[in-house]
Amino acid sequence: MVTPGQQRTRSAPAPQWAGVGTCTLSGTDLVAEEPRPRRLPYHLLALTTAGHGTVEIDFTAHRVRPGTLLWVRPGQALRFGAEPGLDASLVTWSRDLLSAAEVSGVPVDDLPGPTRWQLAGEDEDAVITEVAQLGVDCVRHSSGAIAAGLLRHQLAVLLLRIALMSAEDRAATTTSEARTYARFRRDLEDGHPHSRRVEDYAARIGCSVRTLTRASLAVTGRTAKQVVDDRVALEARRLLACTDLSVAEIGRRLGFGEPTNFGRFFHREAGMSPGAFRAGAAAPMPAEVADDVADIGARVPTQRLAAE
Repeated sequence: MVTPGQQRTRSAPAPQWAGVGTCTLSGTDLVAEEPRPRRLPYHLLALTTAGHGTVEIDFTAHRVRPGTLLWVRPGQALRFGAEPGLDASLVTWSRDLLSAAEVSGVPVDDLPGPTRWQLAGEDEDAVITEVAQLGVDCVRHSSGAIAAGLLRHQLAVLLLRIALMSAEDRAATTTSEARTYARFRRDLEDGHPHSRRVEDYAARIGCSVRTLTRASLAVTGRTAKQVVDDRVALEARRLLACTDLSVAEIGRRLGFGEPTNFGRFFHREAGMSPGAFRAGAAAPMPAEVADDVADIGARVPTQRLAAE
């Protein structure tokens, strides 16, 4: 989001001609003196290569240092802290670039999926190598079906490596309750602006409200109704923080006929009024002490990041 009178001198790292893009964080406008949350319509991987900092993804702060890998999904609210020395290798790709067959088992559009990894050992070496080679080939090739296929498959390999690091976290996703919940979440992504009734989602899935609630409790510890309200409240936070839409218009977009109803809903979910949340989201990110002060200034060895 750009405030009146503000001009960007560097662009966000949008995917390039083949649907894939690479660059460094310092070469974009994602870091500013007074960064505000923004939403990107594509996927972004950020591998921290230098410095320490704080990155907010959907209003949750993540401390980063060399070797930290973040995955930001399309539409999530993103804000990088403007901390001196922070840099990262970025990989972006269009939402529909990869087919399910190319990334079987990878939660590409799984909003609640893993967001942060602290790489080490062989995992770190493998991811750094894949990111570096992808960066080299994005520079070398600017057209052609074969080159586009190469970049797409290199990205798929990178995502498969990341998925292997989270395999244990998804060990329980083969249960019937996990499958029911996954279908519920997919429907909720499209349906939350139109319905907050659990009955509607249960009907689309073909199960009872009790079954859907049991699945939600098993996977998240929250009822199906709470999951629905959580998703609507998250979208409200995103729109308040990342757009200039009025509170009334945001309420209408989320299915509230009256602004007062939206205000009561938001206050119940967020603990404050929409206006207070918007003001807080625009405030500077709080400064924090690095996780390990002795590591300040650490850097991923340059020979492992030849692409940069």
